[in-house]
Amino acid sequence: MPYAKIDQEDQQTLLKLARQVITAGCKKQSLPKVNPDEYSTTLQAERSAFVTLTKQQFLRGCIGSLSATRPLVLEVHHNAYASAFEDYRFPNMESSELDKIKIEISILSPHQPISFIDEQSLINQLKPFQDGVILEYKQHRGTFLPQVWDKLTDPVDFFNQLKQKAGLPTDFWNNKVKCYKYQVFAFHED
Repeated sequence: MPYAKIDQEDQQTLLKLARQVITAGCKKQSLPKVNPDEYSTTLQAERSAFVTLTKQQFLRGCIGSLSATRPLVLEVHHNAYASAFEDYRFPNMESSELDKIKIEISILSPHQPISFIDEQSLINQLKPFQDGVILEYKQHRGTFLPQVWDKLTDPVDFFNQLKQKAGLPTDFWNNKVKCYKYQVFAFHED
C-alpha cells in the first residue's frame, strides 16, 4: 500500500487498541484478540509502524518495525506491548504509570536508499524534521524517526547520535555504510 495518511477514525482505533494492550499487560490480563478482517482495509494493509511512549515528555519506550510484514492493526498491537514491556532501555511498565503515559503511533513510508560519496554528502541530503534515517554497517543497524530532530536539530549531531545508537563510535565512517530515508505519518493521544 502506498504511503498515505490514516483517517481520524482509524487513528483513534489504533490509539485505543494500543492503550488496551498496554493496560492489559500492566494488569497481567490476556491481551485483546485482533482479527484484521474486522477492521478497515487501511488497517488490514501491511505497514510498518513504531509505537512511542512518553511520560512527562520523556521517552518511556519505543519499538517498531522498518519493514511491512503484517497488517497495520497487528503491527500496532505487537509494538504497543513491546514498547511497554520489551524495550531494553526501560523497566517494564507498571499500572501506576498508565495515566501518566502518552501514546504516539508513527506509520512509516517505504524507505528509500540514499546515494552519497562520503559522510558529508550524506549529511547534506538529510532533511531535518522530515526524514527518518536508517543506518546499516555489517551487523550494526539503527534508526531515528523524524521526531528525533526535535531534540537533535543539528544534522551532524543527529547522524553521530544515530551511529552511536547503531553501536558504532560517533567518529566512525566507512564507505560501505548504507543509509535509507523514510517519512512518517504520526499521531498521538490528546
